[in-house]
Amino acid sequence: MDAAVFKRCLRRSPLAQWALGAGIAALLMPVASVAQTLRLIDGDMVKEVDVEQLRQSSDSHFQVFDPYQGENVAMQGMPFAEFLARHFGRVPDKLRFTAWDGYEVTLGGWDDPNWYLVTIENDKPLTLRSRGPVRLVEREYGDRDVNSLREFNDWIWMIRSIEARG
Repeated sequence: MDAAVFKRCLRRSPLAQWALGAGIAALLMPVASVAQTLRLIDGDMVKEVDVEQLRQSSDSHFQVFDPYQGENVAMQGMPFAEFLARHFGRVPDKLRFTAWDGYEVTLGGWDDPNWYLVTIENDKPLTLRSRGPVRLVEREYGDRDVNSLREFNDWIWMIRSIEARG
């Protein structure tokens, strides 16, 4: 069936439109459900953390200017160093982050109390669409210029997994 015939069938048949919608929804469902876990890797140990549990544990509330959105937002999360100590038993020297879009980076210096693992923004759970479901942000900027996005290149969005390195 060529594209023109397929389009005519969709315009004429509500059943065909419903079937197409249901098919697309079925394809997207696994991604939505998989995105509800954060994978933690420490050597041979692999642990899946439920994002909803992270949201329930996110008891730090703060307002911060989000340089990417260009406005103040209310964030809710937890101190990242505490999260690492609880799940890894320490703050590893370096961490390898993998995002849902395939971005990977390895960075160190996570014992800084300024970093927060954020799961809620403006009272709404973060989703893949809102650069979540888990995001790593700085709570205080010091003397950095919020108009220079280059100064915020360590923020990590859409975190899928965190691997201890050292």
